[in-house]
Amino acid sequence: MSALPRAAAPLLGFGRLLRRFGFPVAPEQVFGFMQAVTLLGPRSIADIREAALATLAPTPDRRDEFEAHFQSYFYGNTSAVVEGDTDEETRIKDDGGANDEQIEAEQQDEGGELSSAIEQLSTRDFQRDDVRLTAFRRKLASALPARRSFRTVRTHSRGKLDLRRSLREIVSADGDVPSPLLRRRQTVPRKLLMLIDISGSMKLHTSDYLKLAHAAVQGADRAEIFTFGTRLTRITGALRIRDRDQALARAAAQVDDWDGGTRMGPALLAFLSVPRFSAFARGAAVVILSDALERGDHAELEMAMRRLSARAFRLSLATPLAGDPRFRPATAALRAILPVLDDLVDGSSIAGLSDFILSLARPAPAAAAIWKRVS
Repeated sequence: MSALPRAAAPLLGFGRLLRRFGFPVAPEQVFGFMQAVTLLGPRSIADIREAALATLAPTPDRRDEFEAHFQSYFYGNTSAVVEGDTDEETRIKDDGGANDEQIEAEQQDEGGELSSAIEQLSTRDFQRDDVRLTAFRRKLASALPARRSFRTVRTHSRGKLDLRRSLREIVSADGDVPSPLLRRRQTVPRKLLMLIDISGSMKLHTSDYLKLAHAAVQGADRAEIFTFGTRLTRITGALRIRDRDQALARAAAQVDDWDGGTRMGPALLAFLSVPRFSAFARGAAVVILSDALERGDHAELEMAMRRLSARAFRLSLATPLAGDPRFRPATAALRAILPVLDDLVDGSSIAGLSDFILSLARPAPAAAAIWKRVS
């Protein structure tokens, strides 16, 4: 039997992946899948997806699982399951930090097949940037809290003597003493981490939050964005696409749990359980956009918030419920996490949120002190 062409290896590998997860895929179906891809060209990943659906024939009850495996295998979205009860598992999806070359290739896709496929998976409707978001994007990098880096830069005053370079200058000047060379530690913006609740109770605000998140990623070099509901999804790579409509369409395709339930505590613990993700929170300004209406026991939420607070430079919760003047943090979950929050603010509008994020570098009283006076 002759060896398969190199281009056929990923298609054969996808069939093996499905069998490993219990899909009843026969060898004849995999062969038919490869033949169908050959007949279609293919011109895009969307053609491969259609060929897979037609030939590998997932049953209706496993169609969502099939789509998740296809996205993971062909788009590079890695998925992990936090061990626990099957009905209460929190899935983590990482967009893989798509590089600029991949993003540019998608922006230049002339056929539009990929965009069409993504739009079919989402019901999101995103509009163009308004003036406020444009201003927010331009101001963000300089407005974020700063920290002193271990890297140093040359300075003419208020620095420490750079002895090695100063001695080199003395030697090159035949013993003359030039002006001493000084260096100081560089100041860099802190990371911005946004965790966005996309559950059903937040449906009216999700679109605005994602538009704000896109502006944040475009305006800050070290912004990270995650969504959570019943699953946790990293969408930073998608939001690096400059065109907002295309960026949000791609993000919409990556997220599987739009407008569903919410498990805030388990989702945040899942975030902290991945070392690469929890590193994003270290020394960062962490902003959680959620109503924090945790169902059942709030012990996991309290534990996750305490661990986040210990890692973060500043931990803020923006809830749309605070837009009501009658709002008080009266639920058991909010009372439990209030002592570890630096801010509990109104998250009901883009205007309020953008102004708040731009003010993160300015000190403010702790959330518990503010809300104790209000109550």
